[in-house]
Amino acid sequence: MDITDGANMKQHQNMKMIVRLTRTKFRPMAFSLVVGCISLVSAAKASPTNTPPTAPTGYQWQLVPVASAATNVAPAAPATPPGPGVTGRHAHESFWKRFEDANLEALGTPACPNPSYMPAPPTGTNAPSTRRGNPAPFDAPPYPNGEWQIGGTETIGDQNLTPDYPLMQAIYDGPNGQAWRDSRIKIYGWEDFSGNISTSHATGVNPLNGQAANFPVGYDQRPNDVEQNQIVLYVERTPDENQVDHADWGFRMSALYGLDYRYMISRGWDSDQLLKKNDFTGFDSPMMYADLYIPQVADGLNLTLGRIISEADIEAQLAPNNLMSSHSLLYTYDPYCQWGLFGTLKLNKNWIVQAGISAGNDVTPWEVQDPGCQPTGSVMFQYQSDNNKFSFYGGANAFNNATWGFNNIQQYVGTLTYKFNERWWTSHETWYMYQENCPGQTGGPGSTAANPVPVGASDEPVGQGTPAYGGYQGYTDGQIPVHPGYADEWATLNYTMYRLGPNIFLTFRNELFDDNDGNRTGYATLYSEHSIGLTWWPSSLITVRPEIRYDRAYGTHGTAIDPVDEAKPFDNGSRRQQVVASIDIIYHF
Repeated sequence: MDITDGANMKQHQNMKMIVRLTRTKFRPMAFSLVVGCISLVSAAKASPTNTPPTAPTGYQWQLVPVASAATNVAPAAPATPPGPGVTGRHAHESFWKRFEDANLEALGTPACPNPSYMPAPPTGTNAPSTRRGNPAPFDAPPYPNGEWQIGGTETIGDQNLTPDYPLMQAIYDGPNGQAWRDSRIKIYGWEDFSGNISTSHATGVNPLNGQAANFPVGYDQRPNDVEQNQIVLYVERTPDENQVDHADWGFRMSALYGLDYRYMISRGWDSDQLLKKNDFTGFDSPMMYADLYIPQVADGLNLTLGRIISEADIEAQLAPNNLMSSHSLLYTYDPYCQWGLFGTLKLNKNWIVQAGISAGNDVTPWEVQDPGCQPTGSVMFQYQSDNNKFSFYGGANAFNNATWGFNNIQQYVGTLTYKFNERWWTSHETWYMYQENCPGQTGGPGSTAANPVPVGASDEPVGQGTPAYGGYQGYTDGQIPVHPGYADEWATLNYTMYRLGPNIFLTFRNELFDDNDGNRTGYATLYSEHSIGLTWWPSSLITVRPEIRYDRAYGTHGTAIDPVDEAKPFDNGSRRQQVVASIDIIYHF
């Protein structure tokens, strides 16, 4: 990497100016915007890594996979292995000086420093192994995860080393750095903000569902706006699941503030900010769990107790875990989090099985007045091919008696992922979900367009909406179905990725989502969505993701019995289709 003295000095001056300003004047949002924008310029000047060097004659384009933890672990730059040589370097300096220097150093570091179209450096025959089983199939970064899709567990067979971001590096460089490194406890996080331009323009919220005009697009509901999506802090310890000598343990505590809390709230866990106030910015802690790794059972058993992100899906609520800035409709409307005990057993290098018991989808174990708060099972499995080109992950993500509740949907899901070569890979997910004994927006005795009569749910407390649309029926994490009784939906989604260079790739996303009864969006209609996005890491700390998406609904217009125009869910119920151009920037710390 060529870095001129002038560019390096300019980058250093810019970052010192930012640190001085943020200590005295700027609030967190302004800090995020300034750091993100100036760092992009600085990093781009100092480290033009978006264009790969020409491969030497005789070498193929091939990228070295970097091990990354499972779906529910935030990915990023390669982790620094333990060692006394990288601790206590600046013990005599203040924490803030160490933090500033760590940011400057990381901003000049490429996100993927060792693409293997260049020959990999020799490791020596006596180098310790850091992984059992197949190698990680993908580089992370630039991809959000290096592993085949699986949720609710750390990677059995891997050391599960997470990156050393500036906050943690500043701690390591301090007087107690070695003790922190030996403990394997890490503190890190990120800031994610975004902006969008939309063909929808309505202000306020749709009285049918309490959502803003871009809805059902997730997560940036408010059109033509800049959003504070999420600022996140993790405190965690990851178990070493490569070794087979002894049991190991881990944990994760997370804290999140921003718009995106709306898509992860659990009823009974500070949920009034959404369910009663409908706040567009709030707080949540989507992951709070402990891990126990037992190597003596088969190829390894991992037990997780607490609140986890639902095991299924290509995507996740946390911004760095996603291939694009926005979310698919498939992901936006299935279960988010579950509270319970979950086991993951690795049988061999090809097969993993999972089983768990939870209190239900997006509901705390003590929210007993909710019919969806009941013992809920999950059974999933993963298969990896011998050639490490193919994986399938699927099963029953949530099943119980299916009685209408806050989010008591039953979900059966499967994802097939195939890696064609080091440039192209694809992942395809399909699910079917349903609830029974549902209330309805209309269908009550004497229901007409002028006087829609909803069907109530007597066992639910007061909830959202207006009386005309059943405001007394009780809040649901989806929406009140159009008609009472059995409500189901299905979706199928494809992601296809093309790698342009070591730290940049394109994503093509296409999906169909049929909300047959309006149980998820409030509109009983088939949707299609088509998007293209770019993910670029100008440095190891920054991710930039511009995209453009087109959504369309194919429903029918309202009738005398069903006054809702099912063909027009966008722009607060006035448009059949919508185009949104958006961009988000993630800054890791």
